[in-house]
Amino acid sequence: MTRPFEGVKILDFTQVLAGPYASYQLALLGADVIKVERREGEDMRRTPLSREWAERGLAPAFQAINGNKRSLTLDLQKPDAIAIVNKLAAQVDVVMENFRPGVMDKLGIGYEALSAINPKLIYCAVSGFGQTGPDRLRPGYDGKMQALSGIMAISGHPETGPTRAGFAVCDVLSGATAAFAVSSALYQRDRTGKGQLVDVSMLEATMAFLSGQIADWSVAGHRQQLSGNQAVSRRTTANLFRCGDGHILLAVNNEKQYRALMTTLGREDTLSDPRFADWFSRNENEPALRAIIEQALAKRPAREWETILEDAGAPCASIWKVEEVIDHPQIRARGAIQELDTPYGRLRFAGSGFKLAHGGGKLDRMAPELGADTDAVLGELGFDATEIAALRAREIV
Repeated sequence: MTRPFEGVKILDFTQVLAGPYASYQLALLGADVIKVERREGEDMRRTPLSREWAERGLAPAFQAINGNKRSLTLDLQKPDAIAIVNKLAAQVDVVMENFRPGVMDKLGIGYEALSAINPKLIYCAVSGFGQTGPDRLRPGYDGKMQALSGIMAISGHPETGPTRAGFAVCDVLSGATAAFAVSSALYQRDRTGKGQLVDVSMLEATMAFLSGQIADWSVAGHRQQLSGNQAVSRRTTANLFRCGDGHILLAVNNEKQYRALMTTLGREDTLSDPRFADWFSRNENEPALRAIIEQALAKRPAREWETILEDAGAPCASIWKVEEVIDHPQIRARGAIQELDTPYGRLRFAGSGFKLAHGGGKLDRMAPELGADTDAVLGELGFDATEIAALRAREIV
């Protein structure tokens, strides 16, 4: 079955996380992504989680977002390597990079140079602050963006202070935004025949996902505070609670769900208690209501409550670890974790996060070893074996 981006060719200079996550989404959907790396490989190949995988140049974090891609090594400081990029740019649909603004221009392969070769080229530049503005040359890092965007001002507890998310949330939000932006530009090109520059700012991409919090201030003048584990609905029963063996997250957000919760906990008496008559009074008397709920929850472990409360119509979830959730019955039923047979055994990876009725995202092959496809890519450009050997001898590829 044909996938959405089959036939689309992407020349991918991105590295680390935000950019590679973007091109990975397109690769899952069929795009031919040629990943350009320096001759020693990008840093993510050797992250220090696992010495075994780092020594192979295939660190887990690198594999997670580089499947379905082909690897081409080039020394971009050398004119002959730039000539190869120019030849590729004439043939591809998309160029993606996440260097600081101006770096690719200095190499002679920025948007202006490459679009002159290929006017239909879509050139996606991902950076911390975008290609314009007073901070355009400042570096962008996930933690920095979490602090700057407002995320850390609402994440954490008043008594302990701000905290960052447990994963690189700004990197992946920026990557998802970049993939959507490139998809939009490709769709527009189908109608106009025109290529264009796609300018993705990590800060702006992150703020786009904070639309509700921004409107709370810009419309109603509400100042956000550290919210702990309280839901944005500000319902007292949409929070984290202690239970028999740890914690459970309740997502009880409406009156029907509240009645189901209190009835299932055996505390129907609270339904007529004036202290808890509505959401305003429940918020005002939160400590008392929390004590009642946690006293009842203490009688069973979290996983039991998860089943009991969900079946009763009171949404909730126990706290699942990553190694547990990838084997969750729902995840298994939908084949959400993609499995591959590799030279290193059967490995499992996260896929695209959505399904299409036909031609959806699919992981066909693991992330490439460094330079694994250099000869093939050069061969497609017309280089013969002798010419490729000469490029290697001169350390251009």
